Amino acid sequence: MLIIDGKGARLGRLASYAAKQALKGNEIVILNCEEVIISGDKRNIEEEYREKRSRVGSSQKGPKHSKTSEKIVKRTIRGMLPEHRFGRGKQIIKKIKCYNRIPKEFENSETIKAGKEKPEKFIRIKEISKNDN
Repeated sequence: MLIIDGKGARLGRLASYAAKQALKGNEIVILNCEEVIISGDKRNIEEEYREKRSRVGSSQKGPKHSKTSEKIVKRTIRGMLPEHRFGRGKQIIKKIKCYNRIPKEFENSETIKAGKEKPEKFIRIKEISKNDN
């Protein structure tokens, strides 16, 4: 089992690493999903996520984009896996767990630090998830 601390980590790099490890058969736990960052212009990122949430489709079908930070991280990882609705991809996505904070069961466990350097322009996922527009 790999336990990754997402504090200060870039979303794309974190998601690709987690997807590769999950494809190898490891169980993945990502902590502090609220502190994961997305590099780029803050206004552009907020507009993009607001637009994604506004086009939902019908009540039964269509793309559904979550507002909670742990679901945003998990969906990004899911996009890097093979077909997530069938077979192997469906089994792999079940091995990935995302948490906003550190649960009691993982408090004393050894974690992998994901974030190294911060870019000049970035936004944290908790800032995107709190916008309920």
